[in-house]
This record gives sequence, C-alpha cells and structure tokens, in this order.
Amino acid sequence: MKSREEIMEILEAFDLTHSFRDAGELAGCSHHTVAAWVARRDLGQLPVAGEVLRRQRKIDPYMGKVEEWVERSRGKVRADVVFDRLRTLGFAGSERTVRRAVREAKTHYARGNHRIYRPWIPEPGMWAQWDWGEGPRITGRRTNLFCAWLAWSRHRVVIPTFDRTLPTVIGCLDRAMRLWGGVPTYWLTDNERTVSIDHVAGIAVRNPVLVAAASHYGVTVATCVPYDPESKGGSEATVRIAKADLVPTEANLRPAYSCWRELVVACEAFTDEVNDRVHRATRRSPNEMLAEEALHLHRLPDVAYTACFGETRHVSWSATISYGGVTYSVPHTLADSVVWARVEGDELVVTYLAGKGATEVARHRLSTPGHPQIDDSHYPPRPPGALERQPKASNEAERSFLALGDGAHLWLVEAGAAGASRVKVKMAEAVALGRLHGREAVDVALGQAALSGRFADGDLASFIAAGEQRDHHRAGEEHSLQGGTSAWRGFGT
Repeated sequence: MKSREEIMEILEAFDLTHSFRDAGELAGCSHHTVAAWVARRDLGQLPVAGEVLRRQRKIDPYMGKVEEWVERSRGKVRADVVFDRLRTLGFAGSERTVRRAVREAKTHYARGNHRIYRPWIPEPGMWAQWDWGEGPRITGRRTNLFCAWLAWSRHRVVIPTFDRTLPTVIGCLDRAMRLWGGVPTYWLTDNERTVSIDHVAGIAVRNPVLVAAASHYGVTVATCVPYDPESKGGSEATVRIAKADLVPTEANLRPAYSCWRELVVACEAFTDEVNDRVHRATRRSPNEMLAEEALHLHRLPDVAYTACFGETRHVSWSATISYGGVTYSVPHTLADSVVWARVEGDELVVTYLAGKGATEVARHRLSTPGHPQIDDSHYPPRPPGALERQPKASNEAERSFLALGDGAHLWLVEAGAAGASRVKVKMAEAVALGRLHGREAVDVALGQAALSGRFADGDLASFIAAGEQRDHHRAGEEHSLQGGTSAWRGFGT
C-alpha cells in the first residue's frame, strides 16, 4: 500500500525520466509499481483523499459472508469461529488474515450501529441516582457500597452496608437526602427486586413498600431500561470511583479493614474529599453547587419513614435492648434513647434515627434467652478493676513517696496485699532515705524489697546498703588477675 505522497513521487519521477526503470530507481520501488500507477493515472483511477488501497486478498471473495456473520451476531462473533466456518466453504488462507478481516468488519459494524448520545443538561433539584457496588470484606464478611449522585451539583454520597434489603435501601435514601438538605423530584436506579418486583409488557411493577416510602418523602422512583447501565452513568461513575478508592487493591495500596468502624470512617472521608474537589465538567466543587441546588429541592419530612425498620425499643443505661427475651448491646452513646430493631435472616439489625437520617448502629446474630449478645466495641474502655488498681496520691506525704519511682508504686501495692504494718511510717522513712542516698537507689531498693516480699523494719535499709556495697566492690576491666601470654612469646623459636 502506498500513501498519496509516495504515489505523487512515483508519478513525478516518471514524468521526469519517461522511463519505468529510471523512475523506479528515483522513487525507490519496482518498475512494475511505476507502470501500475502510471496506468491507473491514465485510466483516472488514482485514489481520492482518505481512500485506502490494498492488494487483492484471498479472503475478499468471502468478505460478504464475514460481514453477514458479524451482522447476525451484532458484532460479537469470534474470529476463530469465522475461520472454522470459512474453511468449510473452501477458504485456504491463514487465520491471521481472517482475524484482520473480522476486525475490519466489526469496525464497520460499530460505526454504523454505535449508540448516539444526546447531551443531557440536568435541572437543579430534578434528578438523583443511586446504585450499588461490592465493598471490601471485613473479617471475611461481604459488604456493599450505596452510592448516590445528585445530577446537577454532582454531589456524591457513599454509605457502607451489610445488605441490600428494602429497609436498608430506604434508610440509605433517607440519609442521603438529609445530607443534601432536601428531596429531589426523581430517584433513578436499577430494576432490583427491592424496587421492581416484576415487568409486564416492558412496564416495571414497583415494590409497594418502596412506593409508600416514596409517597412519604414526595419523590418518584424511576428505573432505567433493564441491562442498560449507560442510562444512569452518574451513579455508575460514582460506584467505579468509590471502589477504586475504598476497596483494598494492589493499585491503591490500601490495607484491609480490621473493623466496620474503619470502613465507615473511610467512606465519610471519601465523600468529603470528592465533594470538596473541583469537578472537571462544572469547574466548581459539588459542595459549592449543592448550596445552590438545595434551594430547588423539596422539603424533607422531619420524621423518616419508619414502617420498614421494625419495632421500637428503649435503650437501657447499660446500653442494651431486649428483643425476643434476649439482651443485645448497642453503642453506649445511645443510652436512654429509642431505636428500631428488625430481623434480617438470622441477624437482628438495630437502626437509630437521628438528624442525619436512619443509621444502622448494631447487628447481632439471633440468640436464645439466657445467652445475651454483647459487643465490646459498643462500650468505652473498662476502668481498672480490683486487681488492676494503681496507687493515687491524696496528700503530700503520699505524693512524696510515689515520686520516688516505679519501685515505690510496686512496694506500696505489694505491701498492701501482704498486710504489712506501719506502712505510712515506712513510706516516710523511704522518703528520708531518698534524701540521704538518692532517689534512684531508694527506688531500686523498694522494687527489690517488693519482689522479695520483705516489708519488715530495716529491710529497706539493708537493701540500700547491699546495693551500695555491690557498686563499691565491683571489679573493673582495668585491674585483672588473669595471667598474660607474654611468657609464650618465644615458644617454638
């Protein structure tokens, strides 16, 4: 194949020399090529701009059949299948030739059948979308990412969940709208069973519970065409970006999550980050645009739709509720408040309704009476128990003694446990010995006395004296009684 520049060079060389061989030498090609292009020029068959010329191929007689198979398969047929079928029709070429021909036919098919996208210019307060993405695994348990997108402002909300049941969906919708400060006119999503329970003649039949919830908020839930994610690209892009940032992979080097709270914090941080960042389409941050779009949103009901959240329970001061005669724990910050409890499969889900919307606060395995389910993460760190109590000074004498160091703390604890007599007098004696022998020496002696269990009168002084004697008679490296090797210096000579 020759480019237009090469063809012009060949013809110019021929016009200059009027010889096929001389023109071939000047143009760097065969004289047969020169003759062929001169003949084409004489016949008026030179290629026009953009036209591609090629030699005759073995597969050219079969291109009609290749295009037919590509058309029938809607551009999905594999080249190896086409090659096997062409061989039964007598094709003797290589598989490489077939692959090139199939690629060419698919390219032409895509150009003639590609989808036309009409620019969508959303109105403020009109459309919002939601979709689901698979979240990271926490201690082997699967999670989900609820991803909502407000069309005009491009504001995104990502909420982690353990399931995708209808109460969870309604709770996430309520929470997203409360973060936005209002209700859009339409919610757009997929045709999941929680949204559409059936399709009749291409018309989706809505879940009646979701319809009731939508009526409570004054919003219309719409669904896209089945198997057509491109009709809700905003939420699809939100899912893709959220998974790339929140799900641990080798690409983002994010470590695995050790607990549910870490995932919640990561989702909140991701939401703040993407909404503070300037959007490439609007050249403004979604938070800035949300302040304008909030004026076009409908008023949000003060009370969330609670019919799907189960039954109400009052949280005791021990941060527990009772359901089915079993005690279940909830976060201690909810003490003396009201929560909602429902059963999902073999789990009890506890939901709390606050100003920011419905939030799942606890999830336990169902149990039987007499076997309470208590989660230690719902409570603050335990205070020191009876066996972990540490000395705490209440007057100047005690502060002076405990200031000696850790040995003084240990001595007081062990002396109290051993029932030693005249403890306060011995503490004052230790303080006085500290002024005489130094605080470090006394602190070490107190620690040794505590470990030895010796709390009698004079024991502390004996430990101090023993320590000083060891320091005084400690042998140094500069004075040694070890015999030298100078006597062996002449051995063997």
